[in-house]
Order: sequence, then C-alpha cells, then structure tokens
Amino acid sequence: MPRSNQPGRSVSSRVFEVLFAFRTGHSRLTLADLTRKTGLPHATVRRLALELIEAGALDRAPDGGFTVGLRLWQLGTLAPLSVPLRTAALPYMDDLHAALRQHVQLAVLEGTAAVLVERLSAGHAVDVTSRPGGRLPLHSSGVGKVLLAHAAPELTDHVIAQGLTPHTERTLTDPAQLRAQLAECREIGVAVVHGETSHGADSVATRILNAEGEVVAALSVVAGAGTIDLHTVRPALIASGLAVSRRLGWHPAVGVR
Repeated sequence: MPRSNQPGRSVSSRVFEVLFAFRTGHSRLTLADLTRKTGLPHATVRRLALELIEAGALDRAPDGGFTVGLRLWQLGTLAPLSVPLRTAALPYMDDLHAALRQHVQLAVLEGTAAVLVERLSAGHAVDVTSRPGGRLPLHSSGVGKVLLAHAAPELTDHVIAQGLTPHTERTLTDPAQLRAQLAECREIGVAVVHGETSHGADSVATRILNAEGEVVAALSVVAGAGTIDLHTVRPALIASGLAVSRRLGWHPAVGVR
C-alpha cells in the first residue's frame, strides 16, 4: 500500500521509496509504474527520477523506461555481509555446481524472507522462479527453513501469524508440523524440501556460520524431483557449508548459537 503521501515525510524517504520500487521481476519501470508503486504525485516522481539519473543511481532507456544505474549497483556490492560471504562461498558453490549440474543457491535473511545473494545454474536444471536478489518464503524453501530455524523464535511466531501461504499443493501449512521441522533443522543443520515453493523442484539446504557461531546464511542445492537423491547430496553440502563457515572465522569449538 503506498504510503508516500503521508504528511511530513522527508525528501530522503521519498527518494528511497522510488529506489525500492525496483525489485526482482520489476527491474524496468516506467514513470507511471513508479507513480503507482510509490503513491507520490507524478510531478514529484518525475523530479526525483531525473535527479537520480543525474546522480547515476538510475538509468533511462530511449523508450523512457527506468532501470537501476551502475553507480547504485556498485554501491550495493559494498554491502558488508554479501561481499565476504560471496567471496568465501563461491569456490564451494562452484564445486557443487560442477559435480551436480544443478542449481546451487546462497541466501541470507532479510525481514520475513530469504534473499538470494548468489545462484549458479545449469541450462538443463529444473525451472525455478527465484533469481539473485529475489526473495524466497521462509516457511516453504530449503534456505528459508534453515534461516528461520536459527532465527529468533519471535520470527517464527510472526511468520505463522501472517499465514503459511500454500505455494503448491505440497507446501507445509500446519504450524505444529512446521515448528517440528524447524526444531529438527536446528538439531542437524539441514532442511529438505520437496516441491513446496515450486512445482517439481526439491532442495536440500544447510547453514553457514560466522566466527561467533551465528547462522548468517544458508546454502542449498535445488534439483528436479527425482533427478538426484538428496540424501546423497547432504554430506557434500554440509561439508561445503562448514568450509564456508571456517572461511568466515568459525571453529567447531565455538559451536552453533
């Protein structure tokens, strides 16, 4: 729901409203799109968009569409978590991808969703809707369940209170069953999902820890249902997750918080 017409909002909050209108699947927006998504007056959106273009935060195509600018993308790459995390994880993601020829995903927790910060894919791999920068539900994706299992209990309460949306007929929507799955995931550090977010897409995910033993990310393999045995993938995936964790400073003596 647009909130930008609320009185007393600062110029910076309106600028952020324009920038945050861009999301995965909505990376190219017209002036009308931005006006509708932000709720700001057309003239205000036009003025802010032109200023952002001048600053390099937005680009404008010949047909008038707006996209995220190069300078804004460069700024995003400096995010303190994503840079060392991606650097640490990519060699092991490459190995998993080379061995399995399936989707290999890296995600972090943001609010009530798992955000993909990297994904390696093969041309023949099962079709999924998620893309780097995209968001996955916490209750029905492999990476989401790992992150939710290790988050504060209040987040689980909030996710359940919001309603467990059934993305497919296999999505787990019973709160008690979800809590039991999350408890098991905390115990073993692994979540296995069968077609709960995308039809015909199964995944197995594991945790990545920082030097303090906190779960900061989740690593997963996503494959077409029945194409590989996820139980045989688990040891390699867990080993990769532990290796990335060590590169982030974790040691077994620290344990898991």
